[in-house]
Amino acid sequence: MRFHFITNFTKCALVKHHHHRRRRSFAPYTPHCRRYSPSPHHHHHHHHQFRSKTRISETPFHYYYSSYLALLRKSYTSKSSAANSKMGLLAWYLGMLESRPILTKSISSAIIYGVADITSQVITMESYTAWDSVRTLRMASFGLIILGPAQHVWFNFVGRILPKRDMTTTFKKLAMGQLFYGPMINGVFFSFNAALQGENGNEIAARLKRDLIPTLLNGLFYWPLCDFFTYKIIPVHLQPLMNSSFSYLWTIYLTYMASLTKAVPD
Repeated sequence: MRFHFITNFTKCALVKHHHHRRRRSFAPYTPHCRRYSPSPHHHHHHHHQFRSKTRISETPFHYYYSSYLALLRKSYTSKSSAANSKMGLLAWYLGMLESRPILTKSISSAIIYGVADITSQVITMESYTAWDSVRTLRMASFGLIILGPAQHVWFNFVGRILPKRDMTTTFKKLAMGQLFYGPMINGVFFSFNAALQGENGNEIAARLKRDLIPTLLNGLFYWPLCDFFTYKIIPVHLQPLMNSSFSYLWTIYLTYMASLTKAVPD
């Protein structure tokens, strides 16, 4: 039994000595053989580099997409501002028609007649002639002084006595315009311009005899369709503006007729 105890003690001593030698022999190499375990800071830096590379690869698509959205937003904003400015101008004009109807219609007619006369001069102008500014002022003054107030009175009168817009009422308005308003306003137009050119009463009468009837006959090919559209569709407070707009083409013809030489009295 004593022998067995000595044997076990010897084995334990040898095993302990063996383990101690192994630890000493591997100690110098432990730092080199340690399992790789990056520090948290190193891991964060590596992850940041990976994300940066990923962002760089995604940058072109993100950049172009953002630029495209910015361009669309800018285009939409410019269109919206342009539309708002147009709506603001229209609202201002309608407000002026309500607050100062005669003045607004007179200025609108003056502008349209002045531009129409300039167009007529450009069409008929010879290469050696110059723009006749006095003639343009005569036409614009007719629109300002006579046509604007006359349109206001006439269209309000017709709208009051014939308020409906059915076909029968529209044709009644059209007939009244051709029988009364057309001859009256064209006669005043020729007389007004002739008087501003220094013609006397006999010369004005001769001009009316020569130019008024052909003008009214030619107007039958133009004004009935314009009047039908105006009376049938356009509200009463906008009818003078529509009539003046149609007058643009007609005034080109009228200003040409008004610029003809004096008629010789009989």
